[in-house]
Amino acid sequence: MLMRIAKLTGGIVAVSACGLTTAAVTLGDDAGIMRFGRAAMTGASIVVDYKRTMSSLPTEVNDEYKLKMSQVHTRSADKLLQLCCRNGGCFIKVGQHVGSLDYLLPKEYVSTLKVLHDSAPESSKEAVLQVIREDLGEEVMSQFESFSDKPIGTASLAQVHKAVLKDGTVLAVKVQHPKVKAHSFVDMNTMEVLVQTVAWLFPSFSFLWLAAETRRNLPLELDFENEGKNAERVGEMLSYISCLKVPRIYWGFSSPRVLTMEFCEGGRADDREYMLAHDIPVEEVSNNLSHMYSEMIFKHGFVHCDPHPGNVLVKRTSKHNAEIVLLDHGLYTTLTQEFRQNYAKLWMAIIKGDEVGLREHSKAMNCEDLYGLFSCMVAGRAWSSITARRLESGEVIADEDDQIQKDAADQVVNMVQVLNKVPREMLLIFKTNDCLRGIDSSLRTRFRANAFISMTKSCTAVVFDEKMRLAETWWLRLWLKLQLTVSLLFIDMTHLCLRVLAGYKQTSS
Repeated sequence: MLMRIAKLTGGIVAVSACGLTTAAVTLGDDAGIMRFGRAAMTGASIVVDYKRTMSSLPTEVNDEYKLKMSQVHTRSADKLLQLCCRNGGCFIKVGQHVGSLDYLLPKEYVSTLKVLHDSAPESSKEAVLQVIREDLGEEVMSQFESFSDKPIGTASLAQVHKAVLKDGTVLAVKVQHPKVKAHSFVDMNTMEVLVQTVAWLFPSFSFLWLAAETRRNLPLELDFENEGKNAERVGEMLSYISCLKVPRIYWGFSSPRVLTMEFCEGGRADDREYMLAHDIPVEEVSNNLSHMYSEMIFKHGFVHCDPHPGNVLVKRTSKHNAEIVLLDHGLYTTLTQEFRQNYAKLWMAIIKGDEVGLREHSKAMNCEDLYGLFSCMVAGRAWSSITARRLESGEVIADEDDQIQKDAADQVVNMVQVLNKVPREMLLIFKTNDCLRGIDSSLRTRFRANAFISMTKSCTAVVFDEKMRLAETWWLRLWLKLQLTVSLLFIDMTHLCLRVLAGYKQTSS
């Protein structure tokens, strides 16, 4: 193995160095061969570092072992962060994905790469306007009264400018970075080569799923017309949720690289201080987010998969309600009926602490042999809390977050196996769940029972829907509807009792 690594690493470094030298002279710093060279050298450096570190680890998992592993995780995460910032575009998108996998990856990676959600390279105004002219024509520019010099938001694939039409309409104009699409083909192939190399060297650390998901989802995220259609679809689909606001799309000012929408203001969904300053009930926001995503996942099977705090705004309306503004609709996943059924039953088993059910429904997700770990990854809770049914009651042990992080560090190899085994839809659900848990942590509403009450109702409805679909007689369907009504009423009564108990404890203290 050492000879294999030495030969392969030497080859990568030699080819990369040669490519870097040539590209620096003829192609410039942003050329494809330069981007590949940087990625190859970073990958080789990380592989060598891990191999050297792991060869010197003590045989047992003690404090020295944990310290050395934490140090190599940190060094590697720093190298990946530098690579993402230098190459930009697709690399930042992948780094953001990794930074969203809280409780799924070692904390050193998550905490280091999470900064990419709020930091991305900015294109010049001239470059942005050129994209608009190329896609929409010069005459479109004459319809703007003003167009902000600086973006109001910058992301990995695009940036957003505030603009005002001559009739006074205020817009948010999302414009793709000029070179992103041109670089995407080389970047995706580069990531596949590096991931396959790591998988060959370290079969236990295969991240082939990450490259596959990037190749599948990136073209969709680069098509802003697809994003606009997603926004309209989810707005219509969830129109019955009064607190949800999806900005209107202005198709006359949109194209595959330009998306123009209604301008919406508000504080970030993780900004607790903003909510308190504007008299917005923090727990109401958290509950509404949980309800909204439960409906997407379990009822409709069409899920917004990038709810990081910058994409979810909160504001107080004239009716003194908390409105949630959902932005960035480029990344969605569509869940099959079979997946929703299996996932709903898995969640029901998690909430009830039903170990037999957990094993059974984990098998449907290809994780029967790792059902305990898989359940913890889905719930973001410690195994002891699941088996003790603490999710249902909202009970929390004092050091649960520390326990989760410790388990993640100890189980990293098995967690990689889970990520490679689960259905592809589950990968984006993991990301979505972790984004929402991150918001809850910032709002100090994590571990609350209310979120699981809402989820339990959605899961119960999905399970009964399937039973009614298979029912062969009208009277059986009627009986099932009655059972569903009683079950939902029982859940509501449980919710009410928990709220009364929480109020009593707060008054007593």
